[in-house]
Amino acid sequence: MKEKFYNYIQDLQDKITASLEKVDGKAIFREDLWRRAEGGGGRTRVIENGNIFEKGGVNISKVHGPLAPAMQQYFKVGDVNFFACGLSLVLHPENPMLPTVHANWRYFEMYEKDGTTIDSWFGGGQDLTPYYLFEEDATHFHKICKAACDRHDPLFYPDFKKKCDEYFWNSHRDEARGIGGLFFDYCKASEGKSIEDWYDFVTDVGNSFLKAYVPIIEKRKKNSFSEAQRNWQEIRRGRYVEFNLVHDKGTLFGLKTNGRIESILMSLPPQVQWVYDHHPEPESEEARLVQVLKQPRGWV
Repeated sequence: MKEKFYNYIQDLQDKITASLEKVDGKAIFREDLWRRAEGGGGRTRVIENGNIFEKGGVNISKVHGPLAPAMQQYFKVGDVNFFACGLSLVLHPENPMLPTVHANWRYFEMYEKDGTTIDSWFGGGQDLTPYYLFEEDATHFHKICKAACDRHDPLFYPDFKKKCDEYFWNSHRDEARGIGGLFFDYCKASEGKSIEDWYDFVTDVGNSFLKAYVPIIEKRKKNSFSEAQRNWQEIRRGRYVEFNLVHDKGTLFGLKTNGRIESILMSLPPQVQWVYDHHPEPESEEARLVQVLKQPRGWV
């Protein structure tokens, strides 16, 4: 399974980066191949200063070796080995009318020192972070997410949508990072679902990403914006950074397992503001967004 899924994410990375380069029309992805001393490595692809994308990355990795002590405590296991592979992407458009998007699809295994498999599972999801709310865009994104889920189980979308709203919650701000999507983790062989069933589901979600995001970019890429709207985008990007550095499990896992720092922090936007005690004007478009982020909504 681990080789099967790694082959899949290699191919998916190629498809996504080729499509995004075509959409941008100017910038191309810079590729870095890297190795991890403890075992494994990855292929990082970063795009910057394009017509559309100010900064973004589509990364794959395959790492293995002894599980770090901090993660042993987290998983409540002893001195074991692990294998992890996945694709992680974040895209930050320059135009504040275009949303930031994040997605991740991953597979994890743990082993005893003699090689016996202790556990294995899939995880991942995809979510949207707009700076100005276009409700039809939110609905489109969620419809694509729901369709991918419904092909496998009608209970998946309401469950994984709820988990996404709960996970991407900036508790110290009492607001969501964005308008959500899907989040799932610890998808194991149990309750009538085999690990092959989970592979089929996760790859279906991965294959749906471009359908969910690219039409929004094509629809909004020519929207004009003001300097004040750009300032608002940079202030909201600050909340994105706060979530990634304070709450995000993937970031923390990478930092605690001697992950590649440039790949881990690739998710951070290039231009960000923190303005003291900033509040949007009442009844403005900015205030409308914040109101939605305070109370997750059903979009489909």
